[in-house]
Amino acid sequence: MAKETTENQQPALVILSQYIKDMSIEIPLAPEIFKEITGAPEVKVDINVSQRSFDEGAYEVLLNTSINAEMNGKKLFIIELSYGAAAGINVPEDALEQVLYIELPRLMFPFVRSIIANSLSAAGLPPIMLTPIDFVSLYQQRKAQQNETVATKKA
Repeated sequence: MAKETTENQQPALVILSQYIKDMSIEIPLAPEIFKEITGAPEVKVDINVSQRSFDEGAYEVLLNTSINAEMNGKKLFIIELSYGAAAGINVPEDALEQVLYIELPRLMFPFVRSIIANSLSAAGLPPIMLTPIDFVSLYQQRKAQQNETVATKKA
């Protein structure tokens, strides 16, 4: 009987689909800037995670990435990607936030890295391979900011 119960349980996390929700790439100084690519550009990467519920037990998680690169003090490129995943999540309430902000983004990140590298290459630029992101640290920073905001509103 225990085996029967295990077989009927739903998985904790099922990715229903993954998709590019929004994407843009700009090379404002093309084609002249291509002559200045002699080394590695100065790159600033911003990544954040957002989520929303869209059905009972179903969530959309967005991994929003913005990369600004300069070469010799001139704008080389700007790429923005909002990559989404729709997922069915069946975990206890106290674990839900960590699944949404840590585990699911961790699964999505390799796709984001590949899309960005391929898009830059297709745009005539050297691909940038994003280093892995510590989503636990990103989540902890987000929680600290939320707690700070709550404390400021109470004061």
